[in-house]
Amino acid sequence: MEEANQTVVSEFIFQGLCASKELQIFLLLPFSTLYLMAVVGNLFIVILIIIDHHLHSPMYFLLANLSFIDFCLSSVTTPKLITDLLKDNKTISFGGCMSQILCVHFFGGGEMVLLVTMAYDRYVAICRPLHYSSIMDRQKCIWLVLISWIIGFIHAMSQLILVLELPFCGPRLVDSFFCDIPLVMKLACMNTDTLEILINADSGVLATTCFILLLISYTYILLTVKLYSKDGSSKALSTCTSHIIVVLLFFGPVIFIYLWPVSITWVDKFLAVFYSVITPLLNPAIYTLRNKDIKNAIKKLINHM
Repeated sequence: MEEANQTVVSEFIFQGLCASKELQIFLLLPFSTLYLMAVVGNLFIVILIIIDHHLHSPMYFLLANLSFIDFCLSSVTTPKLITDLLKDNKTISFGGCMSQILCVHFFGGGEMVLLVTMAYDRYVAICRPLHYSSIMDRQKCIWLVLISWIIGFIHAMSQLILVLELPFCGPRLVDSFFCDIPLVMKLACMNTDTLEILINADSGVLATTCFILLLISYTYILLTVKLYSKDGSSKALSTCTSHIIVVLLFFGPVIFIYLWPVSITWVDKFLAVFYSVITPLLNPAIYTLRNKDIKNAIKKLINHM
């Protein structure tokens, strides 16, 4: 109870992306454009998959969920980042900061597991094509998506509970544009070295486990395509290539953050921007440009209009 009473900080102050006011104004338009494109692109894919019955398959059901998570993930931090570019005093309430921590880890953790689920779907489709419809039935797809959301939620709550236990009684300047756990923990009025190892291990284990599973899955898939598949191998390779690009874009910054021993502020900020602004935009672009079914659905939609 005494520790809880020590938390007297009602808000945190963000240092933002940079100190230059001119650069912040310059970044306003590109960031706003990127965010708008990410929102429109991801929601468009979700709506397209819902309305086109040709896309009512497990792969596109999972893709719609990925697009929805990307939309949510970009919306956690980017709108605040954009509005703060116009402000000198970039503040966030204590509750708002905790909500950001919860949502970033909820959607980020959920996306990691969902990408593994998508790899499993491609494994069944390419390596066990005759059993695909029975293995990846509607009920199983729904359960796989639910599991990804549940694991994301458990991961986020485990992170948030540890941070909520900390006493905040003075320093409140966060050297970033959102509430990143390591930076918020530095502001606690106690030694957080052990807790930081625990929190990094939590995120690191989830990210590394998912990434290893993905590497194994896609290696096995690509070897199977190379050895056995002749008909339709180009389509299978194209689909897998899209998935692999998305996986590398998503996990690259995450693994770099947790495995790189030295923390460099500008690098961390760049990776955070890439993770929250760029990646959610690239995902719909990659799937749209490389997927014939999606392109055909878009053409049909345009013709009907």
